[in-house]
Amino acid sequence: MSTFTDTAENVPGRHGPHATTEADPREVGRVRTEYSPAHDGDPDPGEIVWTWVPFEENDGRGKDRPVLVVAREAAGSFLAVQLSSKRHDGDREWVAIGSGPWDRSGRDSWVDVDRVLRLYEDGMRREACALDRMRFNLVRQRLHERYGWT
Repeated sequence: MSTFTDTAENVPGRHGPHATTEADPREVGRVRTEYSPAHDGDPDPGEIVWTWVPFEENDGRGKDRPVLVVAREAAGSFLAVQLSSKRHDGDREWVAIGSGPWDRSGRDSWVDVDRVLRLYEDGMRREACALDRMRFNLVRQRLHERYGWT
């Protein structure tokens, strides 16, 4: 019998050299965001993929969730921001992107531009879809304003 914990152990991006980690957006060096989705199964900036995202407490817990890939790093890793279907108010900045095929229930989503994630191709579960250029540019603009990314 399989439990959620057993299943969660095998989620790409949770452990090992391809684990999803939090990246300090001010210390990642020069970042060039680009919109370059290609529906080929490989992650590309502008696409929403699924990966294990550690909780901010960094205590080993986390959740398999959709993230928006915003940039490719020279070392082969990617920078991404997490999505949530819960409206968030408070001290963090969330950019509304509406609904899309990444959420089977059709709920509106928000992107957290305060928390940047580093992920690896082998640490992603699947490509969900490409975000349209207009909504990607909203997120891109906020990342540029906050971190100076081009």
